[in-house]
Amino acid sequence: MASSLTKDSVHPGTPGTEKTFFGHPRGLATLFMTEMWERFSYYGMRALLPLYLVAPGGLHLTAGTATAIYSVYLSLVYLLTLPGGWVADRLLGPRKTVTVAGLIIMLGHLCLALPAAASFYVGLVLVAVGSGLLKANISTMVGHLYNGPKDARRDGGFTLFYIGINLGAFVAPLVIGTIGENVNWHFGFALAALGMALGLAQYLLGGRHLSEQSAVVPTPMTAQEKATTLRKGLIWLAIAVVFYGLVGFTGHFTLNWALIPLTLIGLIVPILVISRILRDKDLDGEERSKVRAYIWFFVAAAVFWMIYDQGGSTLSLFADASAKNTIFGWNFPVSWYQSVNPVMIMALAPVFAWLWLWLNRSGREPSTIVKFSSGLVLVGASFFLFLAPLSIAQDGHKAAAMWLVGIYFFQTVGELTLSPVGLSVTTKMAPKKYASQMMGVWFLAVTAGDSITALLSNPAIGGVNLDKMGFVALESVLAVLAGVAVWMYRGKVNKLMGDVR
Repeated sequence: MASSLTKDSVHPGTPGTEKTFFGHPRGLATLFMTEMWERFSYYGMRALLPLYLVAPGGLHLTAGTATAIYSVYLSLVYLLTLPGGWVADRLLGPRKTVTVAGLIIMLGHLCLALPAAASFYVGLVLVAVGSGLLKANISTMVGHLYNGPKDARRDGGFTLFYIGINLGAFVAPLVIGTIGENVNWHFGFALAALGMALGLAQYLLGGRHLSEQSAVVPTPMTAQEKATTLRKGLIWLAIAVVFYGLVGFTGHFTLNWALIPLTLIGLIVPILVISRILRDKDLDGEERSKVRAYIWFFVAAAVFWMIYDQGGSTLSLFADASAKNTIFGWNFPVSWYQSVNPVMIMALAPVFAWLWLWLNRSGREPSTIVKFSSGLVLVGASFFLFLAPLSIAQDGHKAAAMWLVGIYFFQTVGELTLSPVGLSVTTKMAPKKYASQMMGVWFLAVTAGDSITALLSNPAIGGVNLDKMGFVALESVLAVLAGVAVWMYRGKVNKLMGDVR
């Protein structure tokens, strides 16, 4: 694929080879394909997860518990991007870290393929760990391909990278979802393991096109630091083993002993991490100012993902119970809804990439703040639209599939104005000392949003099914108000951002 889409470079000094991928460094093709296969495995499993959790042939849990597990799993995936960035910064470098991540993810999907509840939860943890190691670092490696933050192609490159993500995400529910729902749940999970194996092979074969910077360990640990870190890690591990061993031995262990602590960690860790970075005396005044500005984008993104990620849980479970899942009279698997957003991304992402460059040339490109505000308003509008099928279902009828397609459309346009731009602005505003770890901080916004969802839906602490009209309306209003607030304070944020736009 890469060879057929490349041509002579117009920027011979760009890291990589003299070939380009749609006018971008050829290494983008390697990362594009690697991420495509990894996302095939991840989104295929994710499309099955909430359905398997509630299915009589699966774990047969309640919708509230399934939503809580799904949300905690997603929050854990993104929470672990922070230590994933740390591993790259201090131990292995981004390139080796991604290789290790691929192996762990593949093993996790193989555990999910085993027909036992214990191995299923182990598999979820392994996939989360591997995804955390991979996500922050592969995005950072995309940033390494460009000539600094001011390279005009940077936003467009991240948008093209997003196409790779969504190509895998589009195909996955159609293949893995169909096999999982119609043949066997665990066969579907096994296909996800195969997808990760293909992604890892592509990455190793195409590694020669990547920037040499991606193999560098930015701030390697000393032998003493390694020993201290290992000792602290073993102490915390021993505490956890003893505590949960006692809980289990006394017969008090329930699923919520795992879910609730992870939910709280997902809310507390982002605050602690950002506070620690701001207190770092190694940062100069300009770097610290940019981190303060970044907090605005972080909070906005957390609100966005809180609503957006319910497309795989709240909306999916609603479709399973209360929607007409038919096209021209033909029934399709519920997991296919998860292909709607990716196919829209692939159709619209090139348009947005071209639009940003065209507006940039004429000096009219919207600022990052305006793009973020638009994303929040659009995701709020998607849940306002959700009120219509909810009303239909309350009357005892099945809602048409096109209502859900419309919701995903609004969310997709909002995602394109916020997510790829957020990845790019993170690499621009990151202090040098925290190059990979700041990408982990960006993903912590997803952790915070999903942790709130998990907290609200957990039946053990008074949570409810989130497909209630009053709650959906409240979320919609919250997102719109957050978008307006960010826009109103754009002057203050722009001043803190310095030369980053």
